Amino acid sequence: MAIYHFSAKIISRSRGSSAVAAAAYRSADRLHDERIGRSHDFSNKAGVVHSEVLLPEGAPDEWRDREKLWNHVEAGEIRKDSQLAREIEFAIPREMTEGQGIELARDFVQTEFVERGMVADLNVHWDIGADGLARPHAHVMLSMRDISVGEDGEAGFGAKVLDWNRTELLIHWREAWADHVNERLASLDIDARVDHRTLAAQGIELEPQHKIGPAASRMVEQGLEVDRAEEHLDIARRNGEKLIANPAIALNAITHHQATFTERDLAMFVHRHSAGTDQYAEVMSAVKASPELIALGKDGKGDDRFTSRAMIETEQRLERATATLDARRDHGVADRHRELALVRASKRGLDLSAEQRGALEHVTSARGVSNVIGYAGTGKSAMLGVAREAWESAGFRVQGAALSGIAAEGLEHGSGIASRTLASLEHQWANDRERLTNKHVLVIDEAGMVGTRQLERVVAEAEKQGAKVVLVGDPQQLQAIEAGAAFRAAAERHGGVEIMDIRRQQEDWQREATRELATGRTGAAIGRYAEAGFVHAADTREAARAELVDAWDRDRQAHPNASRIILTHTNDEREQLNEAVRERLKAGGALGKEVAIKVERGERMFADGDRIMFLQNDRGMGVKNGSLGTVENVNPVRMAVALDDGRRVAFDIKDYAHVDHGYAATIHKAQGMTVDRVQVLATPGVDSHSTYVALSRHRETVELYYGRDDFANQNKLVRAASRERGKDMASDYRLKEAAAEPKRGMFDGLKLTVSRDKELGDAPARPRPVKLAEVRVGARSRDSAAARSPLDTAIERFARLTKEIVDVRRAGGKELPHELDNYRKARHELDALRPGGATDLREAFGKSYKLTSEAAAGQTAGAIAAMDRREAARAAERVRQAAAAKRLAAETEKRAELFVAEWKKDSARARKAPTYAARDEARANLNDMAKSLHRDPQLESLLQGRRAELGLKYSSTGSLSHDLQRHLGLSRGMGMSM
Repeated sequence: MAIYHFSAKIISRSRGSSAVAAAAYRSADRLHDERIGRSHDFSNKAGVVHSEVLLPEGAPDEWRDREKLWNHVEAGEIRKDSQLAREIEFAIPREMTEGQGIELARDFVQTEFVERGMVADLNVHWDIGADGLARPHAHVMLSMRDISVGEDGEAGFGAKVLDWNRTELLIHWREAWADHVNERLASLDIDARVDHRTLAAQGIELEPQHKIGPAASRMVEQGLEVDRAEEHLDIARRNGEKLIANPAIALNAITHHQATFTERDLAMFVHRHSAGTDQYAEVMSAVKASPELIALGKDGKGDDRFTSRAMIETEQRLERATATLDARRDHGVADRHRELALVRASKRGLDLSAEQRGALEHVTSARGVSNVIGYAGTGKSAMLGVAREAWESAGFRVQGAALSGIAAEGLEHGSGIASRTLASLEHQWANDRERLTNKHVLVIDEAGMVGTRQLERVVAEAEKQGAKVVLVGDPQQLQAIEAGAAFRAAAERHGGVEIMDIRRQQEDWQREATRELATGRTGAAIGRYAEAGFVHAADTREAARAELVDAWDRDRQAHPNASRIILTHTNDEREQLNEAVRERLKAGGALGKEVAIKVERGERMFADGDRIMFLQNDRGMGVKNGSLGTVENVNPVRMAVALDDGRRVAFDIKDYAHVDHGYAATIHKAQGMTVDRVQVLATPGVDSHSTYVALSRHRETVELYYGRDDFANQNKLVRAASRERGKDMASDYRLKEAAAEPKRGMFDGLKLTVSRDKELGDAPARPRPVKLAEVRVGARSRDSAAARSPLDTAIERFARLTKEIVDVRRAGGKELPHELDNYRKARHELDALRPGGATDLREAFGKSYKLTSEAAAGQTAGAIAAMDRREAARAAERVRQAAAAKRLAAETEKRAELFVAEWKKDSARARKAPTYAARDEARANLNDMAKSLHRDPQLESLLQGRRAELGLKYSSTGSLSHDLQRHLGLSRGMGMSM
């Protein structure tokens, strides 16, 4: 994942620094310092992949020599505390190649620094961290003086440019770097972004801090690494000052990855971005007093939860855009187009199940947004492929999208829908290219992994352009990296269709295990695999890893034509598993001659026959981040690969080095993947979401391995693998408050209504339930008499089953379990065709037994009309609520203006009162106004941002009402008139 890092500092003699020494270190060079008469030799330093000096117009060409340049700077600064140079450091996305990273840094430096008149010494470092991952970054040393021409006609340094020290310019550079990176990432179709948008909207960024661990702390105590520790504290102190000045920065940063947070989350963030207990307390006080902080009440653990006003507004914008789309009816597909698509699919050997057909009718309905929730392996892509043909036959254009490149590739291969990453789509829209139209259908796959902010931007664009949106995913699989559970919330509020019939696994018991994983019954699923002999425990993780590799090798030889993958939770384990598998293959002579190649993640050995994974999207080659293949030929400069989809690609390592061994992958890389056989190594980081994904990728078999040093027994494994880490929405807590009353049972409404319905006297008493088999026979005879729509059939069945249960209860009996099961199935079938229709009909049937009887007899017109009325009423209610909210906001704003005006008026009266009685009367009125805010929290919240107008000169964690009363008391105690 791309990391945003941008920091600036001054290289100064007051800190004992030398510009020549700094340049030598950053360029890994040997430079002679003429001022002190010694050389600084850092030529043994590794990791520097590019160095150059960039000159502005008019600068002497000899300054391209780094030694001459910085000695010239040193000679021109005579003060002992002279500021010698400014250094900018920024992180380069590791998703880029070295060439792309260097070009990215060079373009930015040229535009933002050199063209302003600065001399820039650029050095790009491509270090490899202890975790084996690249940590590319750039150091830019900048001159602080302009270029001037002397009397002799020679150019040199002139006066220092104070304008370059402006805080506003630094803020601009930070924002410009983020924009520069994101634009380049999108143009390269790399599905990553740096985290900058919400903080940049506040006009300032926090500076990243290096971690000072225990070892470094001991070095500080011993007098070593003092500069690093001081720099760490300086950055923390500056960040603390920014947070005090603008607490919204903290709230937006915390809510980037989680929509809500606890006080402990806030305390941890503030502790990192402040220096000392005093500043920590001041920052906490500022954040808690901020009007941008929204309290949501307690969560399930009893902890108070909070969010930011910006997050609330984002969720509200998403809800408004989704509701607007949901109310539109512009993208209907005629039955003939659906039937034609189904016939074509059948000729190809693809026959959709009843669930898939229901989903097909749902997504091709006229409404502007459709949600499809499908368990892993239920054939969502196959259904979407048929839908694509129906849409295109009806004259619509279909565009696919997903968060990651490999998910977009999977959608395209599985459905034939041309697909790309969401980041790439947004980049095109930002440049006014490939915009959606009212003839577009936008299909977003793996929607559960898309964060609220990004989904809001995409849905808003679709709503603006009049396009239809189809969201497809599974909320139980891997969660969004960014904040929110927007797909889950959209499905809950606007309805959706579920596909629960597992088709991927070949064995019935394995399909049942996948259903258990999808519904949170992780222990039951692991128990099934354990009972079948597919869960293996070893004394240690190392032993479990060895057993897994042994089993993988035996399975490879027994099933040479099967596709397979090893899955684990961490990159470290992935790398160790890849190495262990390769050692086994080399020992068996399965690999060709090895070649050492420096790739993005460090030096790797590759050979003919190696399995590799591509780690970056590349449109030219047609590969995605996560694509797998087998090496056909490799040498130090070039590699030829047979991709798993049958295509072949060849590339030079200097042009594309984003490859690694592909025997093992992280579980996050596997979502959307389907293979024949899977081995899984469980480690302590697993949860219910990753376990679900890992144990549902296979068609034939999956085996789970763990070490007892990680999990003492299978129960401990199940406990860890069952952990629910689903993300929440800020609106979840508001919904919980509204639903504080106990929920009624599924049939409670029917009971209450049946007991008082005037028409119940006409209901036939029945001492025992009618057998449902008899009813179904009758239904078949009626269906055969005349062709009816699927919706009519679903309504009739739902009404018939509802009527049976009502009749049984009216007669004092109790429905049988299989009757309830059939009722639930009928409800799901109806909701698949018309989301929310079962709930609407249940309410309508509860009010009219006659309507129930008519629908059960096949007369469905009245039931459809009742559903239409309920849907229209909901749309009208949404419009009414939006208008009411707008009116209330306007009224509150007006009351705030009146409050401030009245407060100022009475404050002036108190100051200028000719008598004590008049002054006390004005004070009493002010006190009453302050107290009244306790009863009007909305007005108090709106006035928080106008504290200065009310005469408050200090910040406080207390309420505005309390602070105003305290202010009045202090004024009286000090003998002041006001």
